[in-house]
Amino acid sequence: MQQVTVRIPASTSNLGPGFDCLGVALRLYNDVIVARGAKSRPPAIVRAAADLFFQRTRCAPFSFSVSIKGDVPSSRGLGGSVTVRLGVLVALNFLTGNRLDRLSIFQLCAHLERHPDNAAPAAFGGFTVVRQVSPLARRTELRLVDVNGAELQRFEVSARLYFVLLIPDFEIKTSAARKVLPRKISRVAALESCQNACAITAAFASRNYRSLRGAFRDHLHQPYRQRLVPFLPRVIAAAEKAGALGAFLSGSGSTICAVTLRNRNKVAAAMLRAARTSTERESNGSMAARALVTTADNVGAQILRQSPTTNH
Repeated sequence: MQQVTVRIPASTSNLGPGFDCLGVALRLYNDVIVARGAKSRPPAIVRAAADLFFQRTRCAPFSFSVSIKGDVPSSRGLGGSVTVRLGVLVALNFLTGNRLDRLSIFQLCAHLERHPDNAAPAAFGGFTVVRQVSPLARRTELRLVDVNGAELQRFEVSARLYFVLLIPDFEIKTSAARKVLPRKISRVAALESCQNACAITAAFASRNYRSLRGAFRDHLHQPYRQRLVPFLPRVIAAAEKAGALGAFLSGSGSTICAVTLRNRNKVAAAMLRAARTSTERESNGSMAARALVTTADNVGAQILRQSPTTNH
């Protein structure tokens, strides 16, 4: 039986104002093990990825089993669904003779996710920026990668920049988080978010990470998703007071991510304390959460292990 193990990093996306376009791969992983020939009925998320892969490559479908091991929690704003979809796509690609390149695999994953902000860093590693482009506006000499009408740029992230994750014990579905967003925001709010997203991109591109301070403020989604994560403002304030450059809701939540060059353990403790204190004040109860300190992954999806190839 032919088998392959694919390692996919978690990712934090949006980074505050970079809604649906900014993301960073993290050194937190899920391993997706796919065995060809095993008879099983995979979950819907796996079947959808496999169906799209076989359709696009025109390969004859075959039976396979999937198991997932790792530390990326689901529905916490850390790209858990991407680790599954991308892992299955990379594995099936290997098992069928590597018919697609990494860019094409990313393209399929972004299609399944319906937005590319987690799929891009998970596939390529590092800090990624993706923007949609109309066909008439494309200029080949200016773009690094063209993905179905999108431009993608990638930058490596220094190991001296730490990402402190506060991971609550409750899930938030992306579909639910999108329902709370307004249809319109003010011009002033849009302008500030645009300025901050540009500042974040410039900071990562230049590795001048100190200029990230104050740039994570957002008006596009965080103020509205706060109702789903009520302690968000207190945790952000506590992280910044403890020395972080800033903090933001990771993806659609429930994880809150702080970015810091120093005092990473102090920042983690402050975030935990703020979340628990806020919960106790507002609901007279306690909230389970954990803090995790990590750095960026600059590799992206990779094949770890494979069994000897067989004829197929």
